[in-house]
Amino acid sequence: MDLTSLLESSGAILRGHFLLTSGRHSDVYFEKFRILERPDVLSALCQELAAAFRESQVELVAGPTTGGIIIAFEVARQLGVPALYVETENGVKTLRRGARVEAGTRVLVVDDVLTTGLSVRETADAVSLAGGVVVGVGVLIDRSADGLGLEYRTHAAYKVEARSYDPQDVPEWLSAIPISKPGTRSVDHS
Repeated sequence: MDLTSLLESSGAILRGHFLLTSGRHSDVYFEKFRILERPDVLSALCQELAAAFRESQVELVAGPTTGGIIIAFEVARQLGVPALYVETENGVKTLRRGARVEAGTRVLVVDDVLTTGLSVRETADAVSLAGGVVVGVGVLIDRSADGLGLEYRTHAAYKVEARSYDPQDVPEWLSAIPISKPGTRSVDHS
């Protein structure tokens, strides 16, 4: 399967000037919902993640709301283990709705797009605080710069080179393009 063509034809890869949820600017944006709308594409990407961690003795798969819920469900289904959903409450990722992690449970954290690592770090922190042992991080798309310094084994179903810029370092050619602000975190980065 030519994943790049599939992602572009589905509208998952967008080009323009985007303010990312991290506060950084980029000329490439990945609209995860175009992937999440396609069970065949999502299942194939999740199969890649499940295969990468099959030998890690995963006992539970955890993903953050919103997109991480579907990814956690599908990876967990393919691994034959339960899924857990980490939500945000008062700006902090936490377990809600009676969700629990038994002490020592081996947990795979999954998410949609890796840029700065904030969401997976927050999710891993919530899992660890609840008593779980994070054995790895799996993401559908890795658009991060090298050297994020994640302390966990990380695997992406799809890795892409997509530069992002601090607000004060946005190049002139990108500044000339009208800005779009997609994403789900309502954080003011001005």
